Amino acid sequence: MSSVAMSSVAMWRGCRRLWWARSPPTRLPRPPPAAAGSCPVGLCGRRAYAPPAERKRFYQNVSISQGEGGFEINLDHRKLKTPQAKLFTVPSEALAIAVATEWDSQKDTIKFYTMHLTTLCNTALDNPTQRNKTQLIGAAVKFLETDTVCYRVEEPPALAELQKNEWDPVVTWAEKRYNVTIGSSTSILGPNIPASTKETFVSHLASYNMWALQGIEFVITQLKSLILSMSLIDRHITVEKAVLLSRLEEEYQIRRWGNVEWAHDYDLCELRARTAAGTLFVHLCSESSTVKHKLLQD
Repeated sequence: MSSVAMSSVAMWRGCRRLWWARSPPTRLPRPPPAAAGSCPVGLCGRRAYAPPAERKRFYQNVSISQGEGGFEINLDHRKLKTPQAKLFTVPSEALAIAVATEWDSQKDTIKFYTMHLTTLCNTALDNPTQRNKTQLIGAAVKFLETDTVCYRVEEPPALAELQKNEWDPVVTWAEKRYNVTIGSSTSILGPNIPASTKETFVSHLASYNMWALQGIEFVITQLKSLILSMSLIDRHITVEKAVLLSRLEEEYQIRRWGNVEWAHDYDLCELRARTAAGTLFVHLCSESSTVKHKLLQD
């Protein structure tokens, strides 16, 4: 196994530990069961984008192989397919190994709602919303208008001070990193983001391919912040820090009023897992390799 591939597996397993380190109680609500007659991703014809919450594991071995269009995932001798019945093919060996690790990590039951990399690949391959690159970039930049770290409070003073101390350094870093003006506001209308700032971010995001842009939008949706997302993807802050900053007001309220039993911890772990998966996806979707065939190994 190449050093890049081994490093990728280690990174993804580390991300998964953010979730599994604190497994939620069994009384936690589960996603609703699939409708009668539905089938899992890639195992039937064209269908709606709603895989069943769980299904009994039906395969023994997971492997990857290189085809004409990229790297494929094999469940025993069956090729994995997308919800729209397209061949599940990813552009890099590292990403294929990370996805295969998701499938191999499933126990007796396949929990589709924990397989964030698989979901992101399905979205990139099927493009269910039929958006092009320009539309993806536009949707990402639009988050600047409602960016979490740009909206500030005046009361209570302790929270206002916390926002200033925690968010200002990230905003300052982004302004210097991209040579733009962002600012913040306590107005309900939010800050007035200059057109030149938006144009700069449009230009920067255009340097990413379509797969990476799907991942960037996914991370932005989790954090509700383009600034935090780019800080994370540029490795300025960690996943834990990005999630903490995106939940700053909630964390303030928790410290003040106390934690709701297991619920807040579950939300925190889930958000970390999704954010970590999206960030990893952005980095891995542009990796390349010339390995012809590789079996998933421990």
